[in-house]
Amino acid sequence: MAMGEVVYFSTKSENTHRFVEKLGVDARRIPISSDETLQAPEPFVLIVPTYGGGEQKGAVPKQVIRFLNDADNRKNIRGVIAAGNTNFGAAYCIAGDIISAKCQVPFLYKFELLGTQEDVDQVKHGLERFWTRQAIL
Repeated sequence: MAMGEVVYFSTKSENTHRFVEKLGVDARRIPISSDETLQAPEPFVLIVPTYGGGEQKGAVPKQVIRFLNDADNRKNIRGVIAAGNTNFGAAYCIAGDIISAKCQVPFLYKFELLGTQEDVDQVKHGLERFWTRQAIL
């Protein structure tokens, strides 16, 4: 069964990168540098960390906003998964809520910081089910 792609953003902390590596799926990283761009010509699920220290403003990383402002990229997003910090309270993983609403795609999963092995397993199996359902539609 062919799965869609995962596109993700991770800063120099590499937290989201390490989570995505544990998934063992095809994935492409949105560049940290503003000089570089990424094109996503195939359907993808976006995995994104939440910024902003508990505030809605600034919760979605600027690089992710720039990536999604490209109409060709935006038309291929099929879902979003967000990382966050429960210390952010009500703003925990709010980047996923914001992207889900703006791009009108499902918010598929949220996990804290690096995620646990259970999070990795849940996301891996969830992506398999998600892409299987997408293939039927």
